[in-house]
Amino acid sequence: MEFLQNNLIYLIPVFGLIGILSMLAKSAWVTKQDAGDENMRTLAGYIADGAMAFLKAEWKVLSYFAIIAAILLAWSGTMVDTSSPVIALSFLIGAFTSAFAGYIGMNIATKANVRTTQAARTSLAKALKVSFTGGSVMGIGVAGLAVLGLGSLFIVFYHMYVVNVAGGEVNGKAMEKALEVLAGFSLGAESIALFARVGGGIYTKAADVGADLVGKVEAGIPEDDVRNPATIADNVGDNVGDVAGMGADLFGSYVATILATMVLGREITSEDNFGGIAPILLPMLIAGLGLIFSIIATSFVRIKDETDSVQNALNIGNWSSIILTAIAAFFAVRWLLPETMVIRGYEFTKTDVFLSIVVGLIVGTLMSIITEYYTAMGKRPVRSIIQQSSTGHATNIIGGLAVGMESTVLPILVLAAGIYGSYHFAGLYGVSIAAAGMMATTAMQLAIDAFGPIADNAGGIAEMSQLPPEVRHRTDNLDAVGNTTAATGKGFAIASAALTSLALFAAFVGLAGIDRIDIYKANVLAGLFVGGMIPYIFSSLCISAVGRAAMDMVQEVRRQFHEIPGIMEYKAKPEYEKCVAISTKASLREMMLPGAIALIVPIVVGFTAGPEVLGGLLAGVTVSGVLMGMFQSNAGGAWDNAKKSFEQGVDINGEKFFKGSEPHKASVTGDTVGDPFKDTSGPSMNILIKLMSIVSLIIAPHISERAHNEGTAAIIIKKEVKADVKPNVVVDSKTVAYNNTAGK
Repeated sequence: MEFLQNNLIYLIPVFGLIGILSMLAKSAWVTKQDAGDENMRTLAGYIADGAMAFLKAEWKVLSYFAIIAAILLAWSGTMVDTSSPVIALSFLIGAFTSAFAGYIGMNIATKANVRTTQAARTSLAKALKVSFTGGSVMGIGVAGLAVLGLGSLFIVFYHMYVVNVAGGEVNGKAMEKALEVLAGFSLGAESIALFARVGGGIYTKAADVGADLVGKVEAGIPEDDVRNPATIADNVGDNVGDVAGMGADLFGSYVATILATMVLGREITSEDNFGGIAPILLPMLIAGLGLIFSIIATSFVRIKDETDSVQNALNIGNWSSIILTAIAAFFAVRWLLPETMVIRGYEFTKTDVFLSIVVGLIVGTLMSIITEYYTAMGKRPVRSIIQQSSTGHATNIIGGLAVGMESTVLPILVLAAGIYGSYHFAGLYGVSIAAAGMMATTAMQLAIDAFGPIADNAGGIAEMSQLPPEVRHRTDNLDAVGNTTAATGKGFAIASAALTSLALFAAFVGLAGIDRIDIYKANVLAGLFVGGMIPYIFSSLCISAVGRAAMDMVQEVRRQFHEIPGIMEYKAKPEYEKCVAISTKASLREMMLPGAIALIVPIVVGFTAGPEVLGGLLAGVTVSGVLMGMFQSNAGGAWDNAKKSFEQGVDINGEKFFKGSEPHKASVTGDTVGDPFKDTSGPSMNILIKLMSIVSLIIAPHISERAHNEGTAAIIIKKEVKADVKPNVVVDSKTVAYNNTAGK
């Protein structure tokens, strides 16, 4: 036990290494599976080549951004005592690791898709095993990289700034500097994640919309028909958007959540057996334990025959990871933390910390359940859209919008209760550790999420290869569940973003030298309104980009149908590469402006209007972005599954409707409108929220002196400044004397 106490800091990267080794083993298993006949392998090769071509083009553009941003960060790191030019290196490592996380997912997805198709020729059980193992490679790989990267860098910066310089002074300027430099890792991860998510989302939805409108609606051919010139681009898009983009997205979320908790943990005076850094180490330890138990829980996801529920199998794996992580967290908290702690005048116990973690796990679970209800086939919301499809395209759109708006009510109430409950138990640290608890099972959540695009691709390959109907039926079964899990994953991500942003917001307030955000001030209220507007203009840019690219795609598909004789008779091969090129160019061109908004706006507002106005802006962005993310993701998911319901046949007022019917065509229109909602702008909201908070956190030391000079701050929280005792702070039923000396 004493050995662990002395070396716990080194154990955390070991958890990450275990995750990487597990990922490699699962990847090797998937690669060994049968990839089908030559035609199937050829089609899968087109998809893999297109995905890799896009990723290389995207990396080239983002490498220029990363180098310029690193130079600016290195320069800014010389301007304040609490930062360092090393933040540029931390940023570059975060950016590279985030991009690599996306590559891991895309690489295995382009191998697992055709192998899932081949497995579906045998049984649904085998197809699920291949597709879910492919998804778990991504989930475990992303979590493993995050734990390994964050744990290793913390060791380096802790020794560089705390041990070697300050002699281990935990609550002093040295630890603040170490964590400020570590924040560069999170900034790099989130920056790449935003561009990857937006760019990938534009790519996939431009191809999807073009393929749907011309192929299914105008030409009346199946969604993934080999005659459709956009079908390869559509399947490539599933990988670059829903897999590579999502991998970078969840990697950034995971890192930001852990970092926010570490930054707040720095403010806790902890008389523990770990040199006073137990509250800082706890979120990393919980993440590592969650990774291990997620790996174990992946073995519980299996079915025996065609009648077993795929959704139930996934739920068993998910619940197993949550329960095992909760049990492990109990013992970790009891072991690490002292009996009582204080943060910003709020006293709490280690039992309170554990209860906050439980609150986070419950919130994440409830968010998934609620999202599943609003997006799953057979549930009331999706059935209502199906019914409204019978009277045309317009009523289908009205129904989907109404479902999306309604779907924000319960999640927000759950989220609000989670924030209040976790704060009640352990103050701001409770909110942040609740988010860390929610994100602890990211490996399992992402595995469940990533299996969906793999199954979708598998169905496309089955259709293009003209395999027997039972094969497509099995892949459609997996794909329908995948649509629901993708939606629940987005609900989970946006909920974690809200909790994480609140923690980052609290850390920003401390570093910026302000003690409140006063909306009675006109400039702060103005910042609040501007912040509330940001998610709307961001969404507009993303959706408009999809619309413009989709128009180009529609025109190209129509041209090929018109100018290349024999396509419809299978006598001529479509020019797939031209559709791939349209999506690639559009996504790279259109992703820059939305990404620039998230990065530049906090800097401009912070340096021109001060930290309190910037705080108002962040509050507006967070509330508006959470609502927009939920609304768009759920509306899009419900529209998608309403359309898929027609493929199995639906009953409307006693009459049965199938593919090709007028209500089905109306549902295709709804699905087309929902595509950029659920796969481009909606899931980008959580990255937008966190990225703006992280940028604000990094510039906080630079703008805190401005707050001091203008007299807008009651106190400046800096470890080297001694301040008078602040009067008692009353929070809930807990009142303690808040001595600001040493910045506690």
